[in-house]
Amino acid sequence: MELPFYLSYKEFENQYYNNLEKWFEEYLNTSETDFLKSMADMYRPYLYYNFANDRVQADASTQIKDCFFPYYEKIGLSFCTNCENDKDKKSNKKEMNHVFEWKTISMMEYAQHVLDKINRYFLKNGISPKNENVLDYINNCEIVTSRDGAGYCVNYSRHQRTISFLKAYLPCYGQTVDITVYRDFVFSVVQIAQFIDQKLRAIDAIESTIYNKLKSDARFKLQMSHQFLTICN
Repeated sequence: MELPFYLSYKEFENQYYNNLEKWFEEYLNTSETDFLKSMADMYRPYLYYNFANDRVQADASTQIKDCFFPYYEKIGLSFCTNCENDKDKKSNKKEMNHVFEWKTISMMEYAQHVLDKINRYFLKNGISPKNENVLDYINNCEIVTSRDGAGYCVNYSRHQRTISFLKAYLPCYGQTVDITVYRDFVFSVVQIAQFIDQKLRAIDAIESTIYNKLKSDARFKLQMSHQFLTICN
């Protein structure tokens, strides 16, 4: 069962028991705990643990390669070899000459980038955007990994983690994303996490809460950072 991804807390809350019922219909030997864990996995990538406030907060962003042509005098650049996508090794040598740096962008910006790629594909192939559903193309490897010169380079493997969000957020038809819907999601995702965690705590599955998972990951990263600094000094 593909769990629906909600951008609004109210919609998530209203559909919770309907989706739980569908879950039980498809998975007979399962429990509400399994259902909650699956939902926690869906929303956790859009949140982070704030040490200062000891709470979970929204972080609807992703990392993407920002590619340049050679001979740029920048610090922290690396060579971009096929942009890590599963392309033929005989690809154009010009692609091999790109350099890149990692850039963090909002999921709204990422979604717009993917939407632009799809609309360019429609234009290039003489396809009417009024007749084709954008959502049918969001996981087309050739389209999402295409690149005209420099710019953002989408990694197909990383892209898979964003599919649920893109299905819920991108318009079926059109060329721009809705900033109002995105703002609602950034506000709602924390409430959704709190709802899931409250349910998990109620059934004594505290270790599986989004809060616990993110806090544990944050502590691990902090420890690794301290160890790295100790070695360097």
